[in-house]
Amino acid sequence: MLILGIETSCDETAASVVEDGRIVHSNIVASQVELHARYGGIVPEVASRQHMLQVVPVVERAMAQASASWDALSAVAVTHGPGLAGALMVGVNMAKAVAFARRLPLYGVNHLEGHIYAAWLEGERPDLSPGFPLVCLVASGGHTDLALMDGHGRYRLLGMTRDDAAGESFDKAARVLGLGYPGGPAIQRAAEGVSPPREELPRAWLRGTLDFSFSGLKTALLHRAQAEGHALGLQTGESLPLGRVQSLAAAFQDSVAEVLAAKTLEAAAQTGARGIILGGGVVANTRLRECLRAQVGGLPVFIPSPQLCVDNAAMIAAAAYYHALRRQGDGWDLDILPSLRLG
Repeated sequence: MLILGIETSCDETAASVVEDGRIVHSNIVASQVELHARYGGIVPEVASRQHMLQVVPVVERAMAQASASWDALSAVAVTHGPGLAGALMVGVNMAKAVAFARRLPLYGVNHLEGHIYAAWLEGERPDLSPGFPLVCLVASGGHTDLALMDGHGRYRLLGMTRDDAAGESFDKAARVLGLGYPGGPAIQRAAEGVSPPREELPRAWLRGTLDFSFSGLKTALLHRAQAEGHALGLQTGESLPLGRVQSLAAAFQDSVAEVLAAKTLEAAAQTGARGIILGGGVVANTRLRECLRAQVGGLPVFIPSPQLCVDNAAMIAAAAYYHALRRQGDGWDLDILPSLRLG
């Protein structure tokens, strides 16, 4: 089964051709990072306009790279939520056009579920070894969710962020330290080579729950930077010395990584999960991977390679394959759901 996947939920225009939910024949991603960097974050209207310019050539490139004919396709899959409304609309309309013109089934895919299915694109299949149930952490720019996956398409939400998502908190922290956008990679670069002892920033454990909170951490970083004469990328006195920026970046990164890892392991222990899946752009963070692997014991952990952690269409096509095994495609009334939840 050859599926064309389309992803336009935020600031990446992506298309991919995937066979049987596993074999990636092409995976094209047109990034808008440089376009939005000048604003210090994503501008939804700008993102939507850029998707309109890029979606047709990106799909054509994906088909060409896969050396696939339109007649060889079995279905078209597209992210229909969550995400930016205007951006989602571009992808859904493109997918409908292709599916209608080629008389192909159409599948709307939850973007968060797509991040989970990135784990099926490399190495062993998690559903076969170790098998369900699996605890899934999806940590991205707009979402930080913990879910128990009991089977294909079956999720039980265990915890979520009560305020800022992990990726959002990285962006805000990078702005405070004057490190630019996107924040996750900028914080990681600044923290590289910082030797112990590290200074500490708060950790919001929210005892008794599997929820997350990063707003207080962000505020603590802001207050510490303000006390030393620098905040929000604007000089309120003299800029922080490079060493202080690096030290604070490392402390912030440690706090986020340790909380994400600890909550994920706690969820696995509580549910008796047979393995752990990580997905989303924040999962590309090296410190988070180190924290989890250092504490996980013998429990299998599936972490996609960095290029499959960020938004891409291969993960959407992979998720759609398992939808196609269980159900018929969606109707032409498939709509965008900007606030779609997992489970």
